Amino acid sequence: MIMKRWNEKGFYRYVLALALPIMLQNGITNLVGLLDNMMIGRIGTEQMSGVSIVNQLLLVYNLAIFGATAGPGIFMSQFHGSGDAEGMRYTFRFKLLACLFMWAAGTAVLLLFGTPLAQAWIHGDGVDDTALTLRSAEEYLRVMLFGLLPFAVKELYASTLRENGETVVPMQASVAAVLINLGLNYVLIFGKLGAPVLGVTGAAIATVISRFTECAIVMLHTHRHADRYPFTRGVYASLRIPGVLTGEMLRKSLPLVLNELLWATSQTMVSRCFAERGLQVVAAYNISSAVTGVSSAIFLAFGSAAAILMGNLLGAGALDDARKTAPRIIRFSALVCAAVGLLQIGLSGLFPQLYNTSADIRDLARWFILINGCFQPFFAVSNSAYFTLRAGGSVFITMVFDSAYEWLVATPVAAALAFLTSCPILGIYLAVLLTQAFKAVLGIVYVRRGKWVRNLTVGAGA
Repeated sequence: MIMKRWNEKGFYRYVLALALPIMLQNGITNLVGLLDNMMIGRIGTEQMSGVSIVNQLLLVYNLAIFGATAGPGIFMSQFHGSGDAEGMRYTFRFKLLACLFMWAAGTAVLLLFGTPLAQAWIHGDGVDDTALTLRSAEEYLRVMLFGLLPFAVKELYASTLRENGETVVPMQASVAAVLINLGLNYVLIFGKLGAPVLGVTGAAIATVISRFTECAIVMLHTHRHADRYPFTRGVYASLRIPGVLTGEMLRKSLPLVLNELLWATSQTMVSRCFAERGLQVVAAYNISSAVTGVSSAIFLAFGSAAAILMGNLLGAGALDDARKTAPRIIRFSALVCAAVGLLQIGLSGLFPQLYNTSADIRDLARWFILINGCFQPFFAVSNSAYFTLRAGGSVFITMVFDSAYEWLVATPVAAALAFLTSCPILGIYLAVLLTQAFKAVLGIVYVRRGKWVRNLTVGAGA
């Protein structure tokens, strides 16, 4: 069996070999996002809040694209495990069509409803402050719309490479993109090297250019190495996908797309509940999110590694190995993220001091970062459990565990405390994170039940 070639140390080396490139990719992206955030914060708190609001809206689109690739990605990973290039080719086409549909829908929604959606976040005491925040949000969104398509295509290729066990190239593309983004931010936001001072518009231009760069790198690599990715040969010759496989992927994909959309909108609604306490909370939460996003790269990477490893094992028919491996990955990710959480707690007072904003906002951000650090192990467990359940195609259980839980538990807790009580924001934030601790326990229960242990590729590629 596959697992017999791994001793304990060998297993952890293999998991780290999968996780580290994704970790570095996400970590560098979020680190540059943190620096990005600081640069915009140097302009003013209102501009930083406007950009933060737009990014909350874009999160829904980003996760819709993620969902569009996640469902067929289950099949891609398992087809790779079974060595079925034709099945992978069909799956890639399905992912392409799904991403294009999500891009068209997302663009239409943001064009038509971007401004009123942004207005829902803005609650301040001064008319000038709220007007400037909304104007900044509109300026930023107007340019960011041009980056929606390259983001979708990049995710199509990057997710496919990861499902083929190639995690280094997406990381390299991400590193190149974020360095370009960082450099252009400095030039365009502040008007350096003879460029005009563009503020939030400059930040958006830099981000869009970096997205086109990242997209180009992963596309060129994939098609230049057809020997390593034989499914690329003739992949665009037609859009043919066998009816049986299309039905199976739709059956698995639609619930996952719906799950990602529901999860993203739940997070957006929780953020909106926080905003009920005023623009100072929006600014502080934005600062903390930029910092905690760097930590989240760790547990997200372990989740992606779990999805790749579980998918390959299930596709190869090593069902017992998959069942035994899942708890080991979850324990490993929890231990690593506990250490990350301690580091985050220790540095919680440092990062907010780097922002050009009021002392009250910096202090509130410090508390957000500190509280979040205490829950890092729980985030790790629930995230790894989610990807494990998804790898076996258990879409109903995945939805119950993920988006349904967020809408039925976490979001109502945030809404009730924000709109029906005078509870301070830190109390609301702590209550929401406590729901995530219980979710981690629920994830362990679902994984131990083992109903997710299934091979989906048998007979699906015909």
